[in-house]
Amino acid sequence: MKRRTFLQSAAGLASVSIVPRHVLGGEGQTPPSDRLNLASIGVGGQGGGLLNDPALAGQNVVALCDADSNRCAQIGKKFPGAEHYQDYRVLLEKRKDLDAVVIATPDHMHAVITAMALRAGKHVYVEKPMAHSIEECRVVTALAKKHNRATQVGNSGHAGEGIRLTREWIQAGAIGTVREVHGWSDRPGKFWSQGHDRPAETPPAPATLDWDLWLGCAPERPYHPCYHPVRWRGWFDFGTGAMGDMAVHNVDPAFYALDLDPPVAVSAETSPLPKESYPLWEIVTYEFAAKGNRPALILRWYDGGKMPARPEALDPDFQLPDNGILFVGTKGVIFCGGWAGTPTIHPKALREGFTPPPKSIPRSIGHRAEWIKACKTNRPEEAAAGFAYSGPYTEALLVGNLAVRLQKRVEYDAAAMKATNAPEADALIRKTYRKGFELGG
Repeated sequence: MKRRTFLQSAAGLASVSIVPRHVLGGEGQTPPSDRLNLASIGVGGQGGGLLNDPALAGQNVVALCDADSNRCAQIGKKFPGAEHYQDYRVLLEKRKDLDAVVIATPDHMHAVITAMALRAGKHVYVEKPMAHSIEECRVVTALAKKHNRATQVGNSGHAGEGIRLTREWIQAGAIGTVREVHGWSDRPGKFWSQGHDRPAETPPAPATLDWDLWLGCAPERPYHPCYHPVRWRGWFDFGTGAMGDMAVHNVDPAFYALDLDPPVAVSAETSPLPKESYPLWEIVTYEFAAKGNRPALILRWYDGGKMPARPEALDPDFQLPDNGILFVGTKGVIFCGGWAGTPTIHPKALREGFTPPPKSIPRSIGHRAEWIKACKTNRPEEAAAGFAYSGPYTEALLVGNLAVRLQKRVEYDAAAMKATNAPEADALIRKTYRKGFELGG
């Protein structure tokens, strides 16, 4: 064989060299070229749990970030190739190769990190609630639209069958005209405590925790275990109480089925309100204006052990569970379990006489799976709980916290983003940020 012929033959063989199956992706495996480069920010508790979802774990998890380095070390055992960070700002500045980020920090840092990620061109999955203040809802919603990024908020029931059935049944007139809605949760209490004043003790922070980074945009204060881990939800500076933890799940069917806008007014009845934490219990009454063919209606939220009065239409042997929502209509009621659970029509005679309409709403492939798909196709609308929906919804819920904190009925003008009868609410609607952790416009 002539030398030239040999070299040509060798080049041809090289072009068809064998590639291992794990590179191409075999049955049950995703080829690397189809995986997102993913970073997770906040990897304790809920953040670590999110990475158990195959939709996320099946991506190329390249970075883990937490103010407590021990949490990265623990979850990092599952992702040995991922880099570890304590400062989300360093991560987002260094890793230009990221496609998307998952954010599961305490509430007060959700929007600040989300805004930086969106400006860096990343798709964002952020745990509920998507923001800590009303202005934050507006800012990150606008940023997602501006940068055309796929977003999703962690109210996972929004992808379920229950919330779709509820909307279809209500729109089909299953219980007549809905004029009242009641949602509730058993939290706080056994899950975290509220109703406290700031502790006087100032114990040292754990050696693995960067307390300054954990505080982030919140005002400076000494470390105390009553804030971290887990217990931050009940404090004004860090959490949004049961409203941001469970109302975002349990009253989602109302906003979705009834197409609710932000309320026109909100009032609250609560236990005594401390200076820096949410009350032990609250009953928050939202007033919504009429819209289209739907009349004005009332939605009440109950937490901390408070429950709605039992409607007469409920089946006699039916017991209300710790979490749920009731739609009260002119013909009967619909009950849904917590986390936008399966609906049930009451009374029994109405239920047995109801013929469910055709399933007209597209069904989900999975809450986080649909976000991953939206990222890969660059079609933000494929993530149903994205910011276009969750921004106005979260804003509406947070108006309720204005009434709780101000201890007065708040009349809300959504167009102006103002409490028209309570100028003191401005400092809560648009909060201040510590230097180095700003939200930006």
